[in-house]
Amino acid sequence: MSEMVSEGLALAYRQYSTDYIQAEAAAKAARLRLWSGQFVEPWDWRRGKRLAASPANDNAACDIKGNVSKSGERIYHVPGGAHYSRTKIDHSKGERMFCSEDEAREAGWRRASR
Repeated sequence: MSEMVSEGLALAYRQYSTDYIQAEAAAKAARLRLWSGQFVEPWDWRRGKRLAASPANDNAACDIKGNVSKSGERIYHVPGGAHYSRTKIDHSKGERMFCSEDEAREAGWRRASR
């Protein structure tokens, strides 16, 4: 269980144990898996809490793609970049669109190297 929490694949369930709190804090700080985007903790989900729906982005100027790599790294792609056209956005992974490179950097994303 500790490995799953350390990898960001599970949460520390504090109601029953405090054994995994440090592992969870490390995964959260590194923005691994669950922590790479927004989610509702299972105990809150069961109580009916849900994420607020994001409004549709109708602004055509917001064409910078924020992609989360397999290792959990947050990378943004600009139009004309080598991988821009094949980069797909999966909101369930915390991926998103940005309107400017400044906005992407301020949110903690780095520019793609190509």
